[in-house]
Order: sequence, then C-alpha cells, then structure tokens
Amino acid sequence: MRAYYFDNLEGDQRLPHDSGVEVSDDILRSIGVLHRHIPIDAEGKYEQEVAAVAKERDYKDQDIISISKEGLGDAYEPMLNAFYNEHMHEEEEIRYLLEGCAFFDVREHSSERWIRCHTGVGDLLVMPPGIYHRFTLDMGNQLKAMRFFKNEPKWVAYNRGQETDANPYRLEYLKSIEVQ
Repeated sequence: MRAYYFDNLEGDQRLPHDSGVEVSDDILRSIGVLHRHIPIDAEGKYEQEVAAVAKERDYKDQDIISISKEGLGDAYEPMLNAFYNEHMHEEEEIRYLLEGCAFFDVREHSSERWIRCHTGVGDLLVMPPGIYHRFTLDMGNQLKAMRFFKNEPKWVAYNRGQETDANPYRLEYLKSIEVQ
C-alpha cells in the first residue's frame, strides 16, 4: 500500500490524484488507520494470518465483495459514485484485497486533507468507526475483497453532514485521536 495526500484536482476519481507528498504509517496510525500486508501465497498461509487478525479483532462473520463493470453492469457507476461520497460507519471497516486495486481516501481531521491509500492484492486495511472516508477503484476497474463484520454482514454509511458530525461514534472517534 502507498499513502499520500490527494491532489484535489478535477478529474476521474479513479486516477491516482497524487500530490507527490507521501504519508507515513505514523500519520495513518495517528488517525486510527491500520495497514498490514499479508501476501497471498499458493499454500494458503495467508488465510491463517487473515483469520488470526479477524479473531484478534473479534470478527465473527465475513463475506467477499466483487466490483467490476462486467459483474455489475448498469449498477457499476452508481455503486462507485455512492462509495465515493464522504461518509463514516458506526463499526470498524476492515478490508483484505484478494484481486485488483482500490483507493481508500481517509480524512485527516487536523487539516481536513484527504489521504489517499492505494491498496492492492494482499493489503489489509482497517479504518476506525467514525472516520470520514470514501472509496473508489483505480483504473483497473475491478476488485475482489474480503469484508469482516462483528456480527451479521451489514454496511451502513452515514454521509457527512451536521447530523453525522454529532453522531456518538464520530464524537468517540474524535476523542480517540485527542480532538477536543
């Protein structure tokens, strides 16, 4: 995974939008974002490592999501556009990439800048509840990822706004990164 500040220039969301300013793992950790690379191997050892992470973080369920123009047809563009709206979740979001590449943009609260995380096969990304973020594919236009859930699979996005800014999970997130 490579993390850098988003350039904020107009253009296709699937382009790199690379400002040339790298973001360190320390900065990501300071906003609660964790990354680990677990290479996919033919022997299946990665499955044990991923299962260990799921157990450590108390995940009881998982599924596989596939996103591609071929697989989704007319629903592809609306789905990507929905994922690209700035939002947060009340649960931790954890993804392990099995195929393809994607961008996870996370909002750095102190500067309001977007940090773009370009993830690929074998990358496991954890975003805390309450962090504002968005998602899109890169120009490869396809992804297969494992999603983890504490209970049954659910994915509820709360788009950014005054009501979401006051959401208890958002407030708890800000407290966790020591924002008063």
